Amino acid sequence: MKQDFLTKNGIAAVWLAREFLSLKAGDKIETIGEYAEVFDLGRGTIQTALKYLEDNGAILLDARGHLGTYIVKLDYKILWKLGGYSIISGVMPLPYSRRYEGLATGLYKVFETENIPFNMAYLQGSERRIAALQNGKYDFAIMSMLAANHNIKAGKDIKVTVDFGPNTNVSSHCVIFSDPSRFQIEDGMKVALDSTSIDHCLLTKHECQSKKVEYVGTAYNQIIFNLIHQKIDAAVWNLDEIQDRNLNLKYYPLQNQTGIPDTDNTRAVLVVPKDKGAIQKIIQRFVDSEKVCQIQQAVLKNEILPEY
Repeated sequence: MKQDFLTKNGIAAVWLAREFLSLKAGDKIETIGEYAEVFDLGRGTIQTALKYLEDNGAILLDARGHLGTYIVKLDYKILWKLGGYSIISGVMPLPYSRRYEGLATGLYKVFETENIPFNMAYLQGSERRIAALQNGKYDFAIMSMLAANHNIKAGKDIKVTVDFGPNTNVSSHCVIFSDPSRFQIEDGMKVALDSTSIDHCLLTKHECQSKKVEYVGTAYNQIIFNLIHQKIDAAVWNLDEIQDRNLNLKYYPLQNQTGIPDTDNTRAVLVVPKDKGAIQKIIQRFVDSEKVCQIQQAVLKNEILPEY
């Protein structure tokens, strides 16, 4: 089979396999002439490549004359192999909350359903995930819509491919204090700031605007420890983690978030590099946001166990 792919026919088969990965049974395909023009190959080469895919069980087509040709059946596992892909890899925040566990479980299950090889890595800090994505380590990254839009405005070559909707990233953020008698940010306070997290930086600085505070660089997973040991006075924190871990902490809603869209920090989105058009099509085809959210909710309600 490897030798077959050294020919023009083989190259056409690879490109068509990748094209069909973004389609489904019942879809009408392009004409031979249109594929020939898109891939800059001869009509005979395209016809041979289509026959190769059919002979290998990757596709089953139904030619309906002037009505066009329609897909009867696709075997995504075979298409994946013929398309020359190995494993789709993604990166998302560490699943320290039940909500993130549900999101990770949903992503695994939608790829598993279609037999698409998939691997997820976990990395805290959206800045780190964006850097890893742009360095080619991963095919996609999960982050908040707030972080994605901030990066896009900053000129990063990424694109939001899937928006999972409100409350899929976090339920909400809040402010916590080392002194339980406090309930709002005040002048002179030491406030935690995780510079690797766009969300944490933006939400914290908005909450502290017009206040004379000292920002203390703190990794997100060290905030509670530093708060308890009074190394910091206050921090913006994820409400989900407080509730999941039954932390004995008083928390208060954010009070000063003017300029930040209401749900952008609660929405989980999937982003891909702009130059990865093929991966973008595949993800749009397989990542059913509604199904992922249903699985996330099932995990949150303890109806199914998280698997990731």
